[in-house]
Amino acid sequence: MTPPDPETSNRRRNDASRTALVTGATGYIGGRLVPALLAAGFDVRVLARHPERVRDQSWASAVAVVAGDALDADALGAAMSGVEVAYYLLHSLTEGEGFEATEEHMARIFADAARTEGVSRIVYLGGLAPESAELSPHLSSRLRVGEVLRASGVPTVELRAAVIIGSGSASFEMLRYLTERLPAMVTPRWVHNRIQPIAIRDVLRYLVAAADLAPDVNRSFDIGGPDVLTYEEMMQRYAHVAGLSRRLIVPVPVLSPTLSSRWVGLVTPVPAAIARPLVESLRHEVVCHDDDVKAYVPDPEGGLVGFDRAVELALRRIREANVATRWSGASVPGAPSDPLPTDPNWAGGSLYVDERTHACDCSPDDLWRIIEGIGGERGYYSWPLAWEVRGWLDRLVGGVGLRRGRRDPDNLQVGETLDFWRVEERTPGRLLRLRAEMKLPGLAWLEMSVLENPTTYVQRAVFHPRGLTGHLYWWTVAPFHGVVFGTMVRRIARAAERRPQTAPTRSNVSV
Repeated sequence: MTPPDPETSNRRRNDASRTALVTGATGYIGGRLVPALLAAGFDVRVLARHPERVRDQSWASAVAVVAGDALDADALGAAMSGVEVAYYLLHSLTEGEGFEATEEHMARIFADAARTEGVSRIVYLGGLAPESAELSPHLSSRLRVGEVLRASGVPTVELRAAVIIGSGSASFEMLRYLTERLPAMVTPRWVHNRIQPIAIRDVLRYLVAAADLAPDVNRSFDIGGPDVLTYEEMMQRYAHVAGLSRRLIVPVPVLSPTLSSRWVGLVTPVPAAIARPLVESLRHEVVCHDDDVKAYVPDPEGGLVGFDRAVELALRRIREANVATRWSGASVPGAPSDPLPTDPNWAGGSLYVDERTHACDCSPDDLWRIIEGIGGERGYYSWPLAWEVRGWLDRLVGGVGLRRGRRDPDNLQVGETLDFWRVEERTPGRLLRLRAEMKLPGLAWLEMSVLENPTTYVQRAVFHPRGLTGHLYWWTVAPFHGVVFGTMVRRIARAAERRPQTAPTRSNVSV
């Protein structure tokens, strides 16, 4: 196996017909890999189950979008036609029943399609795991996917990474919120296990470079940053970079992965269902077993990004509201996938609607800016305590709660999360439709619309109950709608009317 020749790599990148397929483009890694590949001179194609979730990306007009599911062999074949490099970035962060079999099956479909369509290279981002230990289903599945792809007959590079440090990554959000919100904490003993974190920019550099490796390279590579730390050391060093006091950390041997994940789910924006595989991966040391990758992808000038620098860069992105992608951008398990109930042809059964309107003495643009800036730190222009309580109740039953916040304080994109909602539709200046991802006995949406001549705000809360419990839920909360939704309508209108003088903040929208 030979490393790539730099001149050959540059010549390949200058070819006019280099096409790369990216799966998982709406996820944390995929959403950042696409612009990196475009910058490297690739023609990029993305496979998306929901193409509308791609359209608001800054790079959307520069890529070809193929609608389809990765479990659909025909869709994958069409997406891979004429592709030179195929990136496999499909992985579930939850461990539902049968997920291992589903993930292996999906990898086999991908491998078969790549071989049939004559793809020259598969690149897969997997997980770093200890060599001799009983692995969690999460890590075991990731390794099995790598085996399937490498056995496909298509040269495959499997990059194995541990904790990825970057603004918006699930691992970073878990580390960030645990450290910032708990100056003193009781922790599981895995906080003393060694970890080799890696900065997101180095992960992307390896992913792009893997496309240029020689055809005989068909293997896995461990990738990690220059620092090997315990999780406790990571928290202390994060605190130092963030300007926080040193944390008091007391490890105890009694917190199981289940308890640990629930604890993480309560303290951080990462739900317990996603926290569990992250916690499971930390039960063992996750340190690179070798540095073979350096012979194929040499370190950049100045070396790999260290942990402290990676944290500093991530925090800067967060402070500047310049977070390109977040872990929550991918679909959350249990999120409803039914079509939106449309009027008047809804045929999905009972449908409850709370609709309110309010005339506004402002321009349609001023009203739209208030609508698109809703949630996150600004709140919902109504009874803040009610929203906070609803968020806590959701987290107590394993939901996402309010802590996911916003990626950007002023702009939204279709497909991204907003607290316990997901943006399902966004027509600039006209309509924002949010789909609920909280735990509910049914499906729920919140629509906010702008009408012109005169400027009017229209708000619809829509609920499709599931069974008797769903009907009881609606009638239980209905008495509070007047306070919550009625106040919300009036205060959104009022904020829009005074927008030229005062930008809305949580302090001037709370009761």
